[in-house]
Amino acid sequence: MLSVIRSIFRVNLGLRNTERCLIFTDSPSDKEVLGPKEAERRSRLKCVAFLAAETGKGLSKGILFHEYPATGAHGAEPPAELWRLAFGKRAVAALEKRGLLDRLLKKEMDAVSLSEAEAVIARWQEDAVDAVVALANYSTSHTRFRDLLTRVCGARYASMPLFDVSMLEGPMNPDWKRLAARSREIASRVRKAEGVEITTGNGTRISFSIRGRKVLADTGILTRPGSFGNLPAGEVFLAPLEGTAEGKLVLDWAPTRQLESPVTLTVRKGLVESISGDEEFADQLREKVSEKAENRNIAELGIGTNERAKRPDNILESEKIMGTVHIALGDNSSFGGKVQTPFHQDFVFFKPTVTLVHKDGTRALLMKKGKFV
Repeated sequence: MLSVIRSIFRVNLGLRNTERCLIFTDSPSDKEVLGPKEAERRSRLKCVAFLAAETGKGLSKGILFHEYPATGAHGAEPPAELWRLAFGKRAVAALEKRGLLDRLLKKEMDAVSLSEAEAVIARWQEDAVDAVVALANYSTSHTRFRDLLTRVCGARYASMPLFDVSMLEGPMNPDWKRLAARSREIASRVRKAEGVEITTGNGTRISFSIRGRKVLADTGILTRPGSFGNLPAGEVFLAPLEGTAEGKLVLDWAPTRQLESPVTLTVRKGLVESISGDEEFADQLREKVSEKAENRNIAELGIGTNERAKRPDNILESEKIMGTVHIALGDNSSFGGKVQTPFHQDFVFFKPTVTLVHKDGTRALLMKKGKFV
């Protein structure tokens, strides 16, 4: 276990002794009602974060650790105190003085304000940390916090939401070079297409345009300045073109459990139009997408490439399972899309058939019933 945790710093992040690395986690907020199983998992997550911080201290002189009350949603911005630790007090004070920090935290930035915030952070970028290990339960992957740290400050960022100690024995211990090569090869094939069609045996059928969108490979090798990815790693992902998704998504799995009965999302013009199903999760999802129209957005397509990922009941691992795809709702502003909202939720689909549609209208199978072609 300790050897795999050390490899996060040495192999995945390439952390040097003189660099500063921020490790953070979140604790359940007063608003969360947790069952015994979920409470135990959250406790284990916090223990992993503490262990990572203590292990990191033996590898670098600049380990910072912080814990904060959970935001309650994947994609929500972390609190201001974490921004101060990550970007430095001078940068955050300047953002506050210009009235930008509050807008960043609420995800209410327009292009002009974002450009101003980027300039402020760039001025004080030497104060920013060199690397991040994000072990919060709620994902910070699709936040401006992560985007500005990696894109403007050049920090390396390992995002590990919903992490469980069991992952150290499987998906966190692959042949990283082989995984990286596979992921890049799949990404190269997807980049040649302008459209994607996906079907599964449970009735999922959806299509959308990816014209002009970046196709990114999450390889787990985060040693270059500005690198970002999940750990466990192993996916190819992109933001579908807004307004183009059409079809339906049939969910058999919530992020951390198998559903008792399927939940169906009908998609029109890039948005979830309706949600049907008697499962309790359907009500939770209806409530979430009713909060903001942007939460209905078809935000992401991901393709799993990690042969050691197996668990279907934890979205961090299940979306990496080789031969699966995942589709997310909500925010996509941090990886090439245009939708900002404090919500990003992935759903995994098993044994999919994935067809790539090229500019000239020709079609090519990328995956057939969960097997790469």
